[in-house]
Amino acid sequence: MKSVLVAAAVGLLQNLVSAQRYSATYLPHDVPEKTQVGQTGTNQCGTESRQNSTCQNAYINSVSDFCVFGPPERAPIGEIERIAVSYCMRSGYGTRLIPDGTIKGAHFLQTPDYVQVTGVGDFTKINIPAGDSGGEMDPHGYDKLGNPIGGLVFGTSFGGLQQYHEWTNFMSDTTFCIRGCKDGKDARKYCQHIYDLLGCEWNLPANYTEGVFEDCKGDTTFFQGLYSVTFSNGTQGTSTFRQGQAKTPDPHQAAPSSECQLYSTISNQPMVEPTATVFPSASKSTQNGNNNAVVTSSSSGSGGSGGSSNAGNLDTQVAFSAVALFSGVVVTFLTL
Repeated sequence: MKSVLVAAAVGLLQNLVSAQRYSATYLPHDVPEKTQVGQTGTNQCGTESRQNSTCQNAYINSVSDFCVFGPPERAPIGEIERIAVSYCMRSGYGTRLIPDGTIKGAHFLQTPDYVQVTGVGDFTKINIPAGDSGGEMDPHGYDKLGNPIGGLVFGTSFGGLQQYHEWTNFMSDTTFCIRGCKDGKDARKYCQHIYDLLGCEWNLPANYTEGVFEDCKGDTTFFQGLYSVTFSNGTQGTSTFRQGQAKTPDPHQAAPSSECQLYSTISNQPMVEPTATVFPSASKSTQNGNNNAVVTSSSSGSGGSGGSSNAGNLDTQVAFSAVALFSGVVVTFLTL
């Protein structure tokens, strides 16, 4: 019993410490108009889908309900990653739509640590020039403001609508992949953003088969760029590949998947309202008219880069309160 309680306490502490990395957490209904300094688009997107939208919110929910970032006007990804806008399969998010027929194959995968969609298509239909080998977008960028600046990603796969603070999206004229990582101590490793020249299939090994559309469950694939090695003295360890080294190692094998549901195609459909929303901390539970649990934040950031300092302070206070409470329970049991 003691070992179980200690392990649970360590897990709670790791998750709480990881959560403090982020100064603000948003949901689409309470996000400010802009979440970063220098942002050209908006995060207050409304519900009207239109092909001149400047919305910079994306969603990853299923093979028929996902978004990618792309050029607002025709230009290579490398030239517009700072101002990219959202293109979605579903209407109702206030974004541009991915035109029917653009996606030639798509594969949604949910693992314990992330969700992703990978596939192929004709992305000249969303302003990527023919022949563009593309590039990578993520919430960091060289100045920590994100590519695109202010881009946010949301999803409902882990208990309700929530923000994925770590995500990565590669786009070219023919291939795409987008992954959103569940908040946790390894989220940044699973959504690594330092291998931006190596493309989808190296960074997110998965199914990219044309003509197949599927929703699957699966295991977590090992971190990009980290490899098991045997050293000269016979000991086992890991080696980290750095982009630009003389030899690029093979990508990891995609982890096994199962419970796949196949579809003949995907097309634009209205978005489905989530029945629950989740904040990682500083939250309270209420009930909606359908008796579905809805978790909403008691405080949210507003304006500026990364949200208000009050949101970050509140998260910290709640974290320490939870740690103190849980630690007290553990100590009580350990002294029995």
